[in-house]
Amino acid sequence: METSIWLLACFACVLPTGSCVRTKIDTTESLLDTEAHSSPAQRWSMQVPAEVSAAAGDAAVLPCTFTHPHRHYDGPLTAIWRAGEPYAGPQVFRCAAARGSELCQTALSLHGRFRLLGNPRRNDLSLRVERLALTDDRRYFCRVEFAGDVHDRYESRHGVRLHVTAAPRIVNISVLPGPAHAFRALCTAEGEPPPALAWSGPALGDSSTAAPSPGQGHGHLVTAELPALTHDGRYTCTAANSLGRSEASVYLFRFHGASGVSTVALLLGALGLKALLLLGVLAARAARRRREHPDTPDTPPRPQAQESNYENLSQMNPQSPPATVCSP
Repeated sequence: METSIWLLACFACVLPTGSCVRTKIDTTESLLDTEAHSSPAQRWSMQVPAEVSAAAGDAAVLPCTFTHPHRHYDGPLTAIWRAGEPYAGPQVFRCAAARGSELCQTALSLHGRFRLLGNPRRNDLSLRVERLALTDDRRYFCRVEFAGDVHDRYESRHGVRLHVTAAPRIVNISVLPGPAHAFRALCTAEGEPPPALAWSGPALGDSSTAAPSPGQGHGHLVTAELPALTHDGRYTCTAANSLGRSEASVYLFRFHGASGVSTVALLLGALGLKALLLLGVLAARAARRRREHPDTPDTPPRPQAQESNYENLSQMNPQSPPATVCSP
């Protein structure tokens, strides 16, 4: 009886122990299965910085690295960079690598200024942007695509912001007609940070206001307007930010003529002067033609006497005997 109880106790101990071992093996097999067949969206990831800053005219590098669910992948792949927004933004760079190749052949490089620095085979999509301009100031999104499964592709959602800085540059300055025969001046400059604009001129303080240009779509454009120019002279627009300053000038000279008969007399005098100048030009051309082509005399040339061949022959041979005349 004691032996039976001991055997039952041992059997009871063996069963829980065997159950624990079996559960551990199942758990391990389940983990291995998840790694081999898990959804790619759960294992894809991309690492990009929040912002990269560089000066206009220089080059910038946009870092981007990624992970994927495959232990090893050497099939065809495509690397893509977009601008503006993810998934739907315009592509600025695209390259493709063949199976087993680490060379990613460039298929698209906007204006030839985008070049891949990283190696997609080593999970690096870093991009270099040459000859930066203020229009390059935006967000960029990296993307990688593996051939085959539709899920084997991933794109950064937040992207990296490229911040382009530049000293001020005045892109337009002009004088335009305003209401009631008045004139107004307009000055537009670009820069990052956006420059502050100020006008200076005759009897004018630096009191003009600057406002962002409407409809430009870029915060680095600023416009300042002088609504009424009351004095003739030179008006200067100055743009300045933390990186430098720039100036440009326009000149205003208005006609202050008398009204009535005096104005008509001035206009007629100007027309008469133009007529005199035209007559002088025509006379000069006529004189030059006479010098180049002088006139020939009207009297015909005087005829000259011509000597006969017989007389010439006689003068040449004076010693020759006389000719014999035969009579019948």
